Amino acid sequence: MKKFTADYIFTSQAEPIKNGSIVVDNNGKILKVIDPEKTPLKEANAFNDLASEKLSGVICPGFINTHCHLELSHLKGKIPVGEGLIAFIKNVQQHRKADDGEVLEAAAQADEEMWQNGIVAVGDIANSAVTASVKIKSKLYYHNFVEVFGFDPKNADAVFSQAILVRDQFIPMAASITPHAPYSVSKELFKLIIKEAEKNNSILSIHNQESDEENKLYRYKQGDFPEFYNGLGLDIGFFKPQARNSLQSIVPLLSNRQNVLMVHNTFTSMKDVYFTRRFDKKINWCFCPEANLYIENALPKVNIFTNHGFNITLGTDSLASNTGLSILKEMQVLQQHFPDISLECLVEWATLNGARFLGIEDEKGSIEVGKTPGLNLLTGLNRLKITPETKVRKLI
Repeated sequence: MKKFTADYIFTSQAEPIKNGSIVVDNNGKILKVIDPEKTPLKEANAFNDLASEKLSGVICPGFINTHCHLELSHLKGKIPVGEGLIAFIKNVQQHRKADDGEVLEAAAQADEEMWQNGIVAVGDIANSAVTASVKIKSKLYYHNFVEVFGFDPKNADAVFSQAILVRDQFIPMAASITPHAPYSVSKELFKLIIKEAEKNNSILSIHNQESDEENKLYRYKQGDFPEFYNGLGLDIGFFKPQARNSLQSIVPLLSNRQNVLMVHNTFTSMKDVYFTRRFDKKINWCFCPEANLYIENALPKVNIFTNHGFNITLGTDSLASNTGLSILKEMQVLQQHFPDISLECLVEWATLNGARFLGIEDEKGSIEVGKTPGLNLLTGLNRLKITPETKVRKLI
């Protein structure tokens, strides 16, 4: 057993504990959380003889990265910054093909980077099963979102059948088939995915409004996407504009039984947010601000999401669209641009909310007796605000 004491403990499920202590066993399981204001002295003193570490800073649970693309890790530094989503997609298509050995080596390095940065669980997008061998040996928990593309309705059945084959290669890890984005999945393919999700009680992850071009396509069938599909040789004469944003067009297609993660939301409007409130859907939101700046040089209007009771999580996206895989860096960007967000709120987004979405909150996400959430130490704070000097140290 070992005891950690710090200036504050942010448990993610109760008020921060000043000068609190945490007792863990050799496997990282929480045995006792000591609040000097509430824990009886006799109970607290029972752990005085343990090996202990007194730390300056804030202890919080291990981070949950709800959106990553591990299989794109070999693209680090290869995609130009700030050219917009469609140019980004074209560049990924051009550069993503690589020898499996190169892909696996980069994925293994990225997996270790996340571990060292205090991440304990990942919601990872997969277009193939190439990274399965890395993930099965990883210290991290992975939920694999097998992502499908298929904007042409006539290809829906074939695309979906192939996705099932990929998903099954991730067994025994958690895996589910999920749509890529509104602009790349037909209504027919959406229906097949939702039916499968209901059958298996699966969670879904959808790239949402990462570019305003997506909204232009759905509202007026204008913008850059029609030309993009024409360049791919795809006639989208079958697509009818909806006279409303993409999010408002796809929410009615979703089941009210599955948790759905809307990722990025860079161009989601207040009207879109209120629209989702009208439907009995289990909508969660994920912000990946570093990637949003990398691709579109824009950030979501975070403040419009925060007062509606939504479950908000954080992600890193891939090394194709980010310089590193660090949830702390995502928190730093949010703190810089939205200074009113409290540390307690950011920590909850980075830990418990992600665990809830992934369905692993019984083990991860909060500092509670019996859990094995991992422990991180945050230093370089200024009056409990994240700064550019803030660092994370993985304790267990």
